[in-house]
Amino acid sequence: MDLKAKKRLIREKKKRKIRGSISGSPERPRLSVFKSAKNIYVQAIDDVGQRTLAAASTKEKDFALSSGGNRAAAKEVGRLIAERLQGNNIKDVIFDRNGFIYHGRIKELADGARAAGLKF
Repeated sequence: MDLKAKKRLIREKKKRKIRGSISGSPERPRLSVFKSAKNIYVQAIDDVGQRTLAAASTKEKDFALSSGGNRAAAKEVGRLIAERLQGNNIKDVIFDRNGFIYHGRIKELADGARAAGLKF
């Protein structure tokens, strides 16, 4: 097993463990984050109704920054998702880091969302 496959398996195991303990609701959705090497994606999910309430990513056409794989872009995506959720009168969320370590771009996204008014 190569290193890349091993890392992916470890993240998947962490992801399953996290998802076993948290669940989103219409009042307090789950804020799920995914990062790739070049982009970062986030969506607010209502697990009870099984639907996505809002989403934001660096791949959107009107995204302001040129690079999507850095910490500044992650902070901007956090701000975008917070604005979209507040437009739907949602201020509280449950943060789902999706098995990723809470540092770097994941932490910047969370800080950007908190700075824009989300609570988690």
